[in-house]
Amino acid sequence: MTILTTARLRLEPMTDSHFEGLFRMNSQAEVMQYITGKPDTPEDTQAMIDRVKARWIEYGFSWWSFIELESNEIIGAGCIQHLGRDPANPLETGWRLRKESWNKGYASEAARAMVGFAFENLKIDSLCAVCHQDNHASAHVMKKLGMQYRGIERWYEMDTAVYSMDKAEWLANKK
Repeated sequence: MTILTTARLRLEPMTDSHFEGLFRMNSQAEVMQYITGKPDTPEDTQAMIDRVKARWIEYGFSWWSFIELESNEIIGAGCIQHLGRDPANPLETGWRLRKESWNKGYASEAARAMVGFAFENLKIDSLCAVCHQDNHASAHVMKKLGMQYRGIERWYEMDTAVYSMDKAEWLANKK
C-alpha cells in the first residue's frame, strides 16, 4: 500500500485507525452534500473503511486519508478507484475535505499526487473525475489538474459532470 507525500500532506491508505478523523469529516452535512446528500453514521464510515481496505488488497489502490503534516490530523480523503466501483470501468480520482480545510489548496495538492500515482505507478492511459453538477469547487480542481469537461453522465445514482484527461495531457500540465 502506497503512502504519498506532498508539501503539506501525507496520504495514507485508509485503516481502522483513521476512523475518528474520517467520521469527523463524513458527518459534516456540507461535506456530504454532493456525495450522498446526508451525513454519515458511524456505521457508514466503518463500512467505507472496510470496503477500502479490501480494495487496497485486491487492486493495490483505493482511498487515502489526507493527513495534514503540521497538525497530524485527517483533513480529507481521496481516491483512485474504478468509476462506479466496477472494475470493467476506467479509473477515476475523487476527493473530499473537512469543511475547515476548504479553500486552502489541499484538494488540488492531494489530487495532483493521486493523479501522478495513477499515471506513473499504475501506467494508465487516461483518468476521469466526476462531481455533482452544482459542486463547482470540485469542478474547479478538475480544471486545475488539466482535465477537460466531457459532459453529463449518470454515475453514483445522479447526473454528474464528467472530466477526463489522458497521460499526454497530464505530462503537459505537470510542467
